[in-house]
Amino acid sequence: MTTRPPALLVLEDGRTFRGHSYGATGETFGEAVFSTGMTGYQETLTDPSYHRQVVVQTAPHIGNTGVNDDDPESGRIWVAGYVVRDPARRSSSWRSRRSLDEELAAQGVVGISGIDTRALTRHLRERGAMRVGISTVESDADALRRRVLDSPQMLGADLAAEVSTDSPYVVPADGERRFTVVALDLGIKTMTPRRMAERGIEVHVLPATATIDDVLALRPDGLFLSNGPGDPATADGPVAVVQVALERGLPFFGICFGNQVFGRALGFGTYKLGYGHRGINQPVQDRSTGKVEVTAHNHGFAVEAPVDHASETPYGTAEVSHVCLNDGVVEGLALRDAAGRLRGFSVQYHPEAAAGPHDAAYLFDRFIEVMSSAATTKERG
Repeated sequence: MTTRPPALLVLEDGRTFRGHSYGATGETFGEAVFSTGMTGYQETLTDPSYHRQVVVQTAPHIGNTGVNDDDPESGRIWVAGYVVRDPARRSSSWRSRRSLDEELAAQGVVGISGIDTRALTRHLRERGAMRVGISTVESDADALRRRVLDSPQMLGADLAAEVSTDSPYVVPADGERRFTVVALDLGIKTMTPRRMAERGIEVHVLPATATIDDVLALRPDGLFLSNGPGDPATADGPVAVVQVALERGLPFFGICFGNQVFGRALGFGTYKLGYGHRGINQPVQDRSTGKVEVTAHNHGFAVEAPVDHASETPYGTAEVSHVCLNDGVVEGLALRDAAGRLRGFSVQYHPEAAAGPHDAAYLFDRFIEVMSSAATTKERG
């Protein structure tokens, strides 16, 4: 018999679930989304892309391996709330330092357990991601729903600056420095600059509000845009940075939110998905090779670009390079010059994928190839 206090979850359309508190007590609001990963909950919780979202875990058993001090993807938990079915009674890992319940409580994250997460997930799939409230202090579902309807929506939310670093920092290359890259932090995960550092790249991480002058002052060999939360339609600053960088011939690589910003910089639109892609088991096809990769996703918005033909832009020829095999959503873009050389590219998923899978890790090597090609062309010119 659980001794956890009762908790209430109410969606904006009135669907209600009653369970027990998990983590901190109190009340929280956000966008209800579901994640299909069976592992990697610690990386999910600390991913800044989940800022202002209440995450529903579709896997029934959560917390089995506790929480350690090595796997966080940032300095804190970012989710607005957490929903699980069967929380682990105890942690079972030699790496564990404390239980997940304790960590959620320590960081003030309000959660709910003991509800039918399958039913909740099916509801979100059918009705779409929507606002939600979780409370351990309110038992009246109608009263909580009124507060849910007063909470902000994700559409139109400008959140990158809220999760970005306050000041620049450097992640040095492992061994000899081969390249210097500026990474615009729109909600970057810790593992991303590490993956570049492993390949001899010195990474200068700049705040989301950085200007093109800030970028060019570091004389980088390439520009990288990270993942992050919110509506890409609000990211006018980063879009302007990318456009000038492309005008200057700076090689570009973007992931997730960075893919959406790249799409906007090339002249494409973005739109909100019904319920998004979140998890570590999403099938994506590379259209140039036909190869299928299993990839890690966390996005509720996507790029609107034609998949049946290339598009001419002020910076070269752009085309959709990757698509999701579940629903045909654009999952990558490639920009080439008049000679067919790759100038920049992006994907709508996580190639660093700390919790796995690692099918897309080669994209960091592709970035090196683009920077090497640009350097060779510059020398010849």
